[in-house]
Amino acid sequence: MSVSNPRQTFSNPAVPFAGTILGGLLPGEMVLIQGSVPSDADRFQVDLTCGSSVKPRADVAFHFNPRFKKSPCVVCNSLQKERWSREQILNQNPFTVGETFELIVLVQEDVFKVAVNGAHLLEFRHRVDLERVDTLCVSGKVQVEAVGILPSQSEVSSVAQLTNQEEAEKSQKLRQTSVPFRGELGTGLSAGRSITVRGQTNQNAESFCVNLRVSGSSDIALHLNPRLNKEVFVRNSFLSECWGPEEKRLGSSFPFSGGRYFEMIIRCESQQFRVAVNGLHLVDYKHRVQDLSRVSQLEVLGGVTLLDVKIL
Repeated sequence: MSVSNPRQTFSNPAVPFAGTILGGLLPGEMVLIQGSVPSDADRFQVDLTCGSSVKPRADVAFHFNPRFKKSPCVVCNSLQKERWSREQILNQNPFTVGETFELIVLVQEDVFKVAVNGAHLLEFRHRVDLERVDTLCVSGKVQVEAVGILPSQSEVSSVAQLTNQEEAEKSQKLRQTSVPFRGELGTGLSAGRSITVRGQTNQNAESFCVNLRVSGSSDIALHLNPRLNKEVFVRNSFLSECWGPEEKRLGSSFPFSGGRYFEMIIRCESQQFRVAVNGLHLVDYKHRVQDLSRVSQLEVLGGVTLLDVKIL
């Protein structure tokens, strides 16, 4: 399996949900949950548990519980032998009722690290042996679109980057997010660099595009053009004042829809670009511009609200 692919997925699971994590969790792996919070939500929870027994209740290695009423907060805890331990409370709640979210739990040898919508939120030290964890449970007022178990060194390891201070200091983050958007890539692209674009499509959007442009010319090395009205994802290049042959075939279903949050990761390799959307590898695109150092601008156009751009 490619590092850009999850090793296990659950699509549109009904809540309450309990799914077996095949092979358990290993340090370096991540749990990715994409969903939305209903407008009437009071709380929901995500639990990493040791089995799925209801009575007696299975031990809970990590209990993650956003609460929305009165004083919004996030409560974390663990359960052993049907007894809760001490609560770890964060007096803020990054989730917004009526809006979509992306939750990532990075598993490390001694701690769980949590990020929401690309921003580091909290850490929770292990109280239960990690090797016992084999089940993911989601319950409460929440809608879940996708769950993924991502292997170590995954291409979508934004949480590892966000929670590793050394890497965060090395990364370049572009905060000007109005569309149309154009940002500089510094010294240009090279194999191993990646670009993460997070945004939300406009409710009635027909299309948008992400372009990697060549400095000093009108050339576009990579043109990514999701067309929501036709559910087609077009890839192309604009070179010497002319568009080349379009590529449209997808390896999976069309991942965009109106009014929804997305994360697009473009990874530059020596022979191709690799594109992942919402944690799933989507397409590869062979380089049509061979001098990658000349590809020095990122452009975003069309029916999208840009939330964040990060370049590594």
